[in-house]
Amino acid sequence: MPTWDAQAYAAFTDERARPFVDLTARIGAASPRTVVDLGCGSGALTAGLAERWPTAHVTGVDSSPAMIEAAEPYAGPRVSFVQADLVGWRPAEPVDVLVSNAALQWVPDHRALLPALVDALAPDGWLAFQVPGNFDAPSHQALRAAAAGPAYVAHTSEVVRPAVAEPADYLAELTRLGCRVDAWETTYLHVLQGPDPVLHWLEGTGARPYLDVLPETLRPSFTEALRQRLAQAYPAQPWGTVLPFRRLFVVAQRQAG
Repeated sequence: MPTWDAQAYAAFTDERARPFVDLTARIGAASPRTVVDLGCGSGALTAGLAERWPTAHVTGVDSSPAMIEAAEPYAGPRVSFVQADLVGWRPAEPVDVLVSNAALQWVPDHRALLPALVDALAPDGWLAFQVPGNFDAPSHQALRAAAAGPAYVAHTSEVVRPAVAEPADYLAELTRLGCRVDAWETTYLHVLQGPDPVLHWLEGTGARPYLDVLPETLRPSFTEALRQRLAQAYPAQPWGTVLPFRRLFVVAQRQAG
């Protein structure tokens, strides 16, 4: 998993929150007792789950110490946070609602984790996750091209490209696991403001694996090389810079019996 910078990630709070809201709106649980946010990040959205379901205890799980530290102000009587690896995490009791927003793509072969996530659910429990579907977008093409530069490739050649399946693949797999599944995709057109906004977006997410492996002395020149490529791929308009962002959504309910 990459090393996360909570401040950089928070730079586009509204844009990053919208998929979470759209995802959780499709969960049909009425009065769950236990809710888990797997890959909770800074915890602000996790706390919102406690407001939606006032009878539930909500647990946020994240592998990043920086994110868990950032989440602590949101902890309360019904909201707690745990630092744990997403692959190894298992609940102490069956979960009524398990949410994961933009986290599973960082888990190698995350589809192999789906049976364990379904097993973690109570009968009639809900699994809802969202993953980016933009790894072939110009932003990520620019990332890979910059990382392949002669000055950087010796450090970046082993960075693993995140991989996600198509919505139909998730639907088929979770149906075989005994769930009723709703799967769809959406492309958001984010209108970003300020200079080099796509660069700043990537510095909080997609660029993290590359920045992590580069020596500090090489990071400024790498960032500049990436900035130039992104400026060409996403030219600024009078109303802002448009970043199309495809996301994949899955909401599955485990069938009792």
